[in-house]
Parts: sequence; structure tokens; C-alpha cells
Amino acid sequence: MEKNEVRLTSMVKTSGCAAKLPPAVLHSVIDNLPLMHSDRLIEGFESADDALVYEVTDDIVSVQTVDFFPPMVDDPFSFGQIAAANALSDIYAMGGEPNVAMNLLCFPSCLPISVMDQILRGGIDKVRESGAVIAGGHTIADPTPKYGLCVTGFMKKNDVWSNKGARVGDALVLTKAIGVGVVNTALKGGEASSEAASAALASMTRLNKMGRDAARDLDVHAATDITGFSLMGHSLEMATASSVTIEIDSSLVPLIPEAEELARFGFLPEGMYNNLDWISGKVQFAPYLRQSIKDLMTDPQTSGGLLLSLPLTDAEKVVERIGKPYCAIIGRVKEKGDFGVELK
Repeated sequence: MEKNEVRLTSMVKTSGCAAKLPPAVLHSVIDNLPLMHSDRLIEGFESADDALVYEVTDDIVSVQTVDFFPPMVDDPFSFGQIAAANALSDIYAMGGEPNVAMNLLCFPSCLPISVMDQILRGGIDKVRESGAVIAGGHTIADPTPKYGLCVTGFMKKNDVWSNKGARVGDALVLTKAIGVGVVNTALKGGEASSEAASAALASMTRLNKMGRDAARDLDVHAATDITGFSLMGHSLEMATASSVTIEIDSSLVPLIPEAEELARFGFLPEGMYNNLDWISGKVQFAPYLRQSIKDLMTDPQTSGGLLLSLPLTDAEKVVERIGKPYCAIIGRVKEKGDFGVELK
């Protein structure tokens, strides 16, 4: 980046998926909206699933999602890559293959057009890697830069994954490390190391295609991706939709290098407090847990990994195929208890 160029992160208050509306506020509105019914609509927003599913023929469905946010890195090309990977992730979380995408771009008039060019090229890079194509989009002038995609995939109806369906006895697999929200917050303050920054960037730009491919031929009972509502928040959504309790062992959750140390120093994104407010009374934290660990489990993730609920033998295959340390079995599914999620 040129010396005189504006730092993208200096133009925003909240970054990436941490910019999502507080989940409690969001649910207070959408939970009271009238549902629109269609015989062909298989998945809407009622269970907080990752994408809508619409029947095209008796065997084929379209899976559609939209996602965009302000930058969490200064490099415009990297920002485009991350935003695209994050939007594509919702299709992978449904077990699908992205086919076509459209750009969504809000761009400040004070920035040079070369920055817009690089953001869009970053998006193209990841969409091309996914095997999909970008076919147009929409742009508006806005003081805060924002970028993302509307993505559609087509797949067989019986192959669709959902965030509901987790079964008692299932193991839970997480396919990416946790902590990018904390690391990105520290980076804005100039406090994270180059190792932590590189690990966070590599995680955010890595497509969840790898996680989807590793589990595609296995017995996946439920799936979601971990983004702005944190590991705790998205686990809670899965538990609620499936009428079960999810138990997570925090010692098994892979972390971005330095993430816990940075959390201890107080580099905590605003979205973390929104997540804590939302899960209050629904998630049980073991009393012996360090505060830094509890903070990381509610850290908003940008382009986070997949959370998969499947039989233990299949879960072990996923970890073997992706490889440690960033893919791990982190917990299990239990009979529904007093809490949606129990963190130990």
C-alpha cells in the first residue's frame, strides 16, 4: 500500500462480521415479521440457517445467500478476497457448490478508483477459485466502504445440509481456528505480530470449500459456518434449531496464534459484547474458565470455519482429511438440557 493511501480500516468503526447488527436486536425484529409462504420454499429465515433453499424441480434446488461488510484489513485486494470468501461460505455451509454471484459495493468518493479496482479483483480471485462466476452487481456511493456478494448455487434437494438436525451422540467438528476478531482488533492498534496477522489473513481468505469437500460423502446431520455471532452464538442457533444441547470443550478449540494473549490485553471487538448479551442465560460457562477463553468463544469471526455435527467415526475422517492443528473435534451433542450450549 502506498504511503499516502488511506487505511481502509481507519474509515470504519466496526470491521468485517463484527459489524453485524446485535443479534438480540436483529431477532427482536425478524422473529416478529410475518412469514411469506411458498410450497417451493424449503428453508427460509425461521431457523437462522445460512441460506435460503428454493425448489426448482422435483430434484434440484437453488441455494441463495447475500453477505457484505466493511473492511477489516487495509489492503483492498485482501479485503475483496475475504468478503468474497465469507459470502461463498454460506453456500458451502449448506453442502452446496456456488455457481453464480453478483457484487455488492459501497464506495466512498474520497478514495481513488484504483482501490475499487483492487477490491473487485480480490472478489473475482476467490469466486474464480470456487468455480463460480460473477455476473454484474450493484454499487452505491457511501462514506464507509463495504463489499460482498449475492451468491446462488444449485444442488440436489437430498444433498442439502441444514443447521437443524444435530443428533444426540454426534461429534462436533470445527474446520478453522478461532480468534480473528481479536487479532484484527489488535492489528488496528498496531499490537498484533506479523505471525498472528498472517495466520488471521490465511484463515479469512481460505474457502470453506475444503471443509465442505472433506465431509461431502459423510453423514452430516447439521452444519453451519462460524461468523459474526461467534462460536457460541452459531452453536446456540444449531442447538436451538435441533432441540438439543451442544457441549463444547474449550481446550479442544483451535486458536489463531496470539489470540488468547491479545484477548487478555483487552483487544476485544465491540461485536463480542453484543454476542454476550444475546447468549446470556442460554449458554453455560464453566466457572473455572479463564476470562480470555470465554471472550474468544464469543469473538465475532469473519469468514470463519464450518461447524459440522456428524457421527464420531465420520468426524474423525473430516479431521484426518483437513489436518490439524486448525481442524478439530471440539465437542458433542447431548439431550436437551437447561442450556442450549455448555462450554467447559
